Amino acid sequence: MRIIAGAWKGRRLRGPTAPGVRPTSDRLRETLFNIVDVDLPDFRVLDGFAGTGALGLEALSRGASHVTFVERDRRAVDVIAANVRTCGAIDRCIIERGDFIDVARRLAGGPGFDLVLLDPPYDFADPGRLVDAAVDVLRPGGRIVLEHARRRGAPQPARAAIVRELRSGDSQLTFYVPSGPTDDGAH
Repeated sequence: MRIIAGAWKGRRLRGPTAPGVRPTSDRLRETLFNIVDVDLPDFRVLDGFAGTGALGLEALSRGASHVTFVERDRRAVDVIAANVRTCGAIDRCIIERGDFIDVARRLAGGPGFDLVLLDPPYDFADPGRLVDAAVDVLRPGGRIVLEHARRRGAPQPARAAIVRELRSGDSQLTFYVPSGPTDDGAH
């Protein structure tokens, strides 16, 4: 696994050690970041279900100013920390160990994020709940991207609307924006 483009192009990252961690393919990461421009002033990313940290580190390599990684598994958190050190990005990252919805609740009302990346296990029971929780941490104009199994179709969360879908092999990226006012009235 490697960084595809940007300042750290070609840098090798540690792979998963935890069972069930399925890193986003290089091709799908490249497609995602060809669509989403993260090279903007003070662009903040939340990488939920971070696994190895490859998505968030790709965003940093391409110009994002900050990434918060969220991961439950201690072994995966250790891999993320090692990959952050490899890229020399310690001062631009926070690693939160815990459940995504709990962490999102805690982060709501903070500085917010321009992009929330969600890559839960493909058999996750209700990914729409994750998208709804992510709405509360978005900055105005922010987007949520959910990677999921193509065969399951895109969830239709209560608080977000689909604006784009991309399919690649067995995977799909679904892009969401908030569909109504958030609790803080920012949207």
